[in-house]
Amino acid sequence: MIYPVVLSGGSGTRLWPLSRQTYPKQLIALLGEKTLLQETVLRIAGAQGFGAPLVIANNEHRFLIAEQLRAIECPPQAIVLEPAPRNTAPAAAVAAEMLVRRDPDAIMALMPADHVIADTAALRTALQRAAAAAAAGRLVTFGIAPSRPETGYGYIRSGAPLAAAPGVHEVAAFVEKPDRATAERYLTDGAFLWNSGIFVMPAAGLLEEMERLQPKIVEAARRALDAARTDVDYLRLDEASFALSPSISIDYAVMERTERAAVVPVDCGWNDVGAWHALWELDAKDAAGNVARGAVRLSAARNSYFRSEDEHLLVGVGVEDLVVVSTKNATLVTTRAQAPEVGKIVKAMAAEGRPETELPPTVYRPWGHYEDLVEGEGFRVKRIVVNPGGRLSMQYHHHRSEHWVVVEGEATVTCAETRSTVHPNQSVYIPKGAKHRLENATDKPLILIEVQCGDYVGEDDIVRLDDVYGRSDLQPAEPKR
Repeated sequence: MIYPVVLSGGSGTRLWPLSRQTYPKQLIALLGEKTLLQETVLRIAGAQGFGAPLVIANNEHRFLIAEQLRAIECPPQAIVLEPAPRNTAPAAAVAAEMLVRRDPDAIMALMPADHVIADTAALRTALQRAAAAAAAGRLVTFGIAPSRPETGYGYIRSGAPLAAAPGVHEVAAFVEKPDRATAERYLTDGAFLWNSGIFVMPAAGLLEEMERLQPKIVEAARRALDAARTDVDYLRLDEASFALSPSISIDYAVMERTERAAVVPVDCGWNDVGAWHALWELDAKDAAGNVARGAVRLSAARNSYFRSEDEHLLVGVGVEDLVVVSTKNATLVTTRAQAPEVGKIVKAMAAEGRPETELPPTVYRPWGHYEDLVEGEGFRVKRIVVNPGGRLSMQYHHHRSEHWVVVEGEATVTCAETRSTVHPNQSVYIPKGAKHRLENATDKPLILIEVQCGDYVGEDDIVRLDDVYGRSDLQPAEPKR
């Protein structure tokens, strides 16, 4: 049995402004109707010999991940929440320990949630080949047949074929990112492959090598699991135990140091979607080489990527090799050549505390979503959508009052000791400091406009008293102003 382990802990910066800290690229439908996470899970869902996926996730993204898995009807084996980012080796150790406790012979397929793979059949074939080598004790990495002299990836030099596993080779060497001339030589050589970050390993075998090479990681993983707690649909690793683990990738921690490394070459249309120019390469283009998504009109434009995520019309005239991405609260303009540098300015803006780097225009919560319409001195206006059956926490605010106007649906409102039903074109007032809750008890969405008024209208001015989603201990009692 091959157990897929999907790594979904990242928070993207290079695809900003579409990708944000709380809404990374793996949770976005970049190329079609499904998100990268959903596509990753569906590649092996229901395939013979594969178990239910084990998802390692960032706590910030837990509700979106659970909802996206429900939407594609792929229940996970578990959604494990990392209390802090520690790179891929600690996540792999946690997954391996979990699997070994359930199945000592488990083979794990470690897959990032944010990759694009065009040829699912080729991927599955490679997974089966790698599993044969893993069953014999090998730690197998996927090497992608290069299609260009890429300088942004690390490489693997494949060695002699393994007699016990057709299609799998010894790893002769791991090679750092090359310069252009070296990358061109690698392309013509034929023995060099891109390092994909996909692995197939015996769970017990990985733990054995980690105990030898990185014992602190294994010890921290076991302690974090022993002290883990179940929280609604999630498994929360113990924070103090997990924090003892070094932060290191599985490549550096194990693969580049073990004598059991093997590589399976594969040509499956792989792309890690690391920057906007990668999306331009992957997406459908017009006769002039342009990608246009959303409300876009182009004239005399060539080889450009235009994407409008809001209702504003985006127009390009007489431009070439541009990337222009518009959202409701941020717009990016760069050249395709400079697109990989976007991450640097996003990190700088995050250090300045710019909220546009953290939250997307539409903020998703377990009960639904909201978007800011306007904010000024002492007030803030939101459009709120509560899903059928959705229920916000019982809460109060230190610094603001709220006015709710129902636009569509039926709201059940608790305010202090009063419980009432509010219909379209009706409103309700929530005084500052009053305990209150909003619910949608119907089978249709509830849409309302919320007007906040007060000396502080920040999102952290929430004190949760009771919450069906287990968030009561995650909010400060007094906002950080």
